[in-house]
Amino acid sequence: QVSLMESGGGSVPIGGSVRLSCVASEYYIQPKCMGWFHQKPGWGRIGLATIDSENTTYYRNGVKGRFTISSGSTKNTVYLQMDNLKLGDTGIYYCAAGPHLTTNEVDFPYFGQGTQVTVSN
Repeated sequence: QVSLMESGGGSVPIGGSVRLSCVASEYYIQPKCMGWFHQKPGWGRIGLATIDSENTTYYRNGVKGRFTISSGSTKNTVYLQMDNLKLGDTGIYYCAAGPHLTTNEVDFPYFGQGTQVTVSN
């Protein structure tokens, strides 16, 4: 069983930036993958980006450019740098761990509790 803990959420103005962090309870990323999902109010979780143990990344179409996924030196920490935030980026952001470099929710057996990001005027 892998537990994931996200941090770094909060209130951000339009156009602002925030960096989310996720720590896994064990060294899960080798050779598996960790990723980030976004859930808007009233919607399901949408995969944003994934990274594997070799720092290969995979982004959902339209995400790369504003959002950047990276891993820490210990490999059990993953970050999501979000820039030029828009109102539609508001929601809960979940860290996830799974075996594949994908953004499909069904491929991730482990999710954290999530961290709220609120973008406002």
